[in-house]
Amino acid sequence: MQRVILPLSLLLASIGTVVADNPIIQTIYTADPAPFVYNDTIWLFADHDEDAASSFFLMKEWRLYASTDVVNWQDYGTVASLSATFKWATDRAWAPQTIERNGMFYMYCPVQLSSGAMAIGVATSKTITGPYQDALGKPLVQNNNIDPTVMIDDDGQAYMYWANPGLYYVKLNKDMISYSGSVVSVNPKPNGLTEGPWLWKRNGKYYLAYASNGIPESISYSTATSPTGPWTGKGGTIMGSTGSSFTNHEAIIDYKNHSLFFYHTGALPGGGGYHRSIAIEDFTYGSDGSIPAIKMTTNGAAQIGSLDPYKQTSATVIAFSSGVKTEKYSEGFMSVTQKSGAKDIYIKVKGVDFGSAGASSLSVRVASNGSGKLTATLGSRTGTAIATCNIASTGGASKWATVSCPVTGSVKGKNDLYWTFSGAFGFAWWQFSQSSATVAREFQA
Repeated sequence: MQRVILPLSLLLASIGTVVADNPIIQTIYTADPAPFVYNDTIWLFADHDEDAASSFFLMKEWRLYASTDVVNWQDYGTVASLSATFKWATDRAWAPQTIERNGMFYMYCPVQLSSGAMAIGVATSKTITGPYQDALGKPLVQNNNIDPTVMIDDDGQAYMYWANPGLYYVKLNKDMISYSGSVVSVNPKPNGLTEGPWLWKRNGKYYLAYASNGIPESISYSTATSPTGPWTGKGGTIMGSTGSSFTNHEAIIDYKNHSLFFYHTGALPGGGGYHRSIAIEDFTYGSDGSIPAIKMTTNGAAQIGSLDPYKQTSATVIAFSSGVKTEKYSEGFMSVTQKSGAKDIYIKVKGVDFGSAGASSLSVRVASNGSGKLTATLGSRTGTAIATCNIASTGGASKWATVSCPVTGSVKGKNDLYWTFSGAFGFAWWQFSQSSATVAREFQA
């Protein structure tokens, strides 16, 4: 059966009990996805289109999100920025990529210099969540090109490519912040390449995906038998120049035996060429290693596994949301609060598995100057209410308290969980408790 693809703005306008899951982040505009699999988790690095952007890209920072099921994404906030990380740069916090080596994380970022030229800097952190610090105090490379992509080959040699309008690479040294030899200009470059290269290796074959064919951009790929090319192997178009953003930027990874294609689009309300949002589709390689044509959808990739409601879960773990924003949480990474003036305020968490016996109570961590209400429903915003937490003043927006709420009815099995907000308050985390009968049986077993 063919999937019908609708603009997200039309879908949201007509929505009843079902919401889309693409784009995957709705609290801000994000672009240029750079996922990295580490410790059984997808860590998604992204840049941020500021709301004020109108006639050009306004981008000042790099953000981080994480998921273990592909559909619910936790916000880890800002991990690097122009002002805090690359103080020698003046503008254009553009498409990053991060990689790990020997317990250190290396984040490669294109930025603009005071001269107007583009350069690539590198920042490091001992933890994947940062914050990342400038490793050199100057650019790693400076030849007025953008969009670095980095891969460490099986023999330990690391490569960094970048592009626009040409395609270049260097062989990185083991310290990952310097390189040997000179910058190599790839000639001929892959067919139609414009910018946004993404380099990876799979089953002994090297792949290079990239934004192609000018503006509006499509996504293409080429293959090679060597990490340095020539990029003349079988390839083709992965995604056509569709959607409401004139740019696109891809990333491709394998995770838990699933192949995932990341890209950006202008599909969120208010979106467009300078207000982009990251989306994901799943796909299957051909028997010969080829990548099929992939269409943008509002459904997005399928969930891998489920979410455990009996573990403390950040309120920023979101499959889809409306009317909320994230902000720095004084006791941890990020919390959720309502956007000013928002009327339809909710969070969807997909595929929450309460098990066969279910939950008996709920705890939420909140901060409030006044009063409010947080309601948990199953299936939809108007679905069965399983808990209502009355939020009283905790003494201030940074004064956090844990509120316990009874669970009503039978809460079993795998469900989509919705949080609906009434009133202004901060929401940091939630956790359900299993019924005592369930705990007793598990203990006896």
